[in-house]
Amino acid sequence: MGEERLQEFFFRSKPVNVLIALGDPNEAWFASSLAKEVNCTFPHMIAILSKFESFGLVSFKTEGRRKLVFPTQQGRKLAQAFSRTIAAFKD
Repeated sequence: MGEERLQEFFFRSKPVNVLIALGDPNEAWFASSLAKEVNCTFPHMIAILSKFESFGLVSFKTEGRRKLVFPTQQGRKLAQAFSRTIAAFKD
C-alpha cells in the first residue's frame, strides 16, 4: 500500500502532511508556506492550524505582520509518530 493511499485511508491527508512538515526542526514555517507545501488554500490552512492550536499541537510567534508556526512538544511527538507509521508501510 503506497504512502498516500495509507494516509488517505487512515488519516485526513492535509492535516497529517501539515503536522509532518511542522515536525522538521530545520524549517521555519508561516501559514502561507505550509499551504504551498501541502497544496491547500490559505483559508483551509488557517482552519487546520486553529484546530491544531486548540489541541495544543502548535504555537505561534508574531514576526512583523506574519506569524511563525511552531509545533509544541506534543505536536512534535505526534508528527514523529505519523512519520514512523507511514514509513512502516512504504512499498
